[in-house]
Amino acid sequence: MELKKSKGLNGIARGVMRHFDQIGLSSLSEFSPIKGLRVDIITLGMSNEIWIIECKSGQSDFKSDRKWHNYLDWCDRYFWAVDANFPIDILPINTGIIIADAYDASILREAPLNKLSPARQKKVIKSIAKSACNRLLTHIDPKI
Repeated sequence: MELKKSKGLNGIARGVMRHFDQIGLSSLSEFSPIKGLRVDIITLGMSNEIWIIECKSGQSDFKSDRKWHNYLDWCDRYFWAVDANFPIDILPINTGIIIADAYDASILREAPLNKLSPARQKKVIKSIAKSACNRLLTHIDPKI
């Protein structure tokens, strides 16, 4: 099976998820922690830390994002994933930065730890597991 070259936002997400897989982290794309919010990637980090990663294809994409502050209540660490040409100086200082392309990624700046409450963490992890199981089921049996 030949991989097609992936560009832009989908390529950034793919590169981030590939990198996380290589370092032993599990991630899920297009996850909704609650109704009305959809994050690009959610990852279970070390010690069950929950990381949210928002992928931005360019400066205008970043500037038009009005919901990202709402994601902070659903993760222990928050990252932006951008390509190498993105002007990273416009990204908020209290967030992490990942540089990515369609094939790999690198954490440029670690995100600060803002630990979720144990109850919230448990709720999010259960929701991630349920979403992943449901996606696998529809992959195995598309008629469900």
